[in-house]
Amino acid sequence: MSRRPWGDGWPASLGLMAVTWYSVFYVGQMHEGAESLWGGYPFAVPLMSILLAHEFGHYIAARRHGVDISPPYFIPFPNFLGTMGAVISMRGRIRSRDALLDIGAAGPLAGMAVALPVLVVGVLESPIAPAPARGTLGPPDALGIPEFVGGFIQEGHSLLYDALILVLRGGIPDGYDIHLTGTALAGWAGFLVTMINLIPAGQLDGGHVAYAVFGARQDTYSRRVVAVLPWVALASSALLVLRGWWLHHGPVSMAGNVQAGLPWLVWWGFLRFITRGDNAQHPPTDDDQLSPVRRKVAWVTLLLFPLLFMPAWIRMQ
Repeated sequence: MSRRPWGDGWPASLGLMAVTWYSVFYVGQMHEGAESLWGGYPFAVPLMSILLAHEFGHYIAARRHGVDISPPYFIPFPNFLGTMGAVISMRGRIRSRDALLDIGAAGPLAGMAVALPVLVVGVLESPIAPAPARGTLGPPDALGIPEFVGGFIQEGHSLLYDALILVLRGGIPDGYDIHLTGTALAGWAGFLVTMINLIPAGQLDGGHVAYAVFGARQDTYSRRVVAVLPWVALASSALLVLRGWWLHHGPVSMAGNVQAGLPWLVWWGFLRFITRGDNAQHPPTDDDQLSPVRRKVAWVTLLLFPLLFMPAWIRMQ
C-alpha cells in the first residue's frame, strides 16, 4: 500500500486550522465579554487543545501502524463553539483488530485526557448562582408563531458531568445553576464531542472500537443503533416535557424541552447518510482477535459512552 507523503494535505490542514483558531477565539471573546480577540483565550485554548489531542491521537496511532491517513481538517463554523470539529480520511485497509482498536480509541482517550482536567478546573472556578429567568413567549411573528424572548441556553448533563459537579462543588441547590466560565464550557464541549464520536455506529470512533471487539456482528449492531436514535430523540424531549410539567414550569418551559431531542434527530439523519449503500458495512479486518490488554482498553472506551451520554445536548430555557 502506498503511503501518503508527509506534506500531502498539510497546507490545507494548516490553513483551516488557522481559520478555526480565529473562529474559536472570536466565540471565546463573545463569551468572556472581552474587548480584544485575545481575551477569548480561556475558552479557545482549552477547546482547541482538546480537539487537537483527539485528532492527533488518531493520526499518530495510524502512522504507527503504517496506515495511510490524512492530516486533520478542522471545520470553522459560526455556532456556539466556533467549530464543527475536524475530519480525517484514511485510505486502504486496516488489517488487524489491534490496529483498528488503537486508531479508533486513541482519539477519544487522548481528548478525554485533556478534557477531564480542563473541566475540573472550569467547574472549580465557575460560580453557582441563582438560575437566570426563563424566556417568555412574545407576540407572534409574520407566520403566527410566538417568538421566544429572553431566556438562556442550558448545557446538557451526563453522569460524569454531574458526578464532577457533585464531587467538586457539592451539587447545585434548587433554584440555582452553575454559570460556566469559558474554560468550563470548553471542557464540557470536550465531553460532548467525545460522546458523539463514541456512538457505536458506522465508522465513528465508537464504531471502530466496537468492530474491533465484535467483528462482523458489529454491522448488525450498528444498524440497530442508528435505527434507535429517533426514539432517543423522542424520549429525550418527552421526558423533559414531563419533567417541566411536573415542576410547573408551564408552556414556556415546554417550548425549549420539545426541541431538546432535535440534535439526536439531526445526527440520526447524518448517520443514515454516511452509512448508506456500500458504506453500510464496516471495512473488514483479518479474522484475528484483540490482545487481552487491548480488549480491556476497548471496553473502557465503549463504557465512556454511557458515562458521557447527554439526553439533551443543549436547549433554550
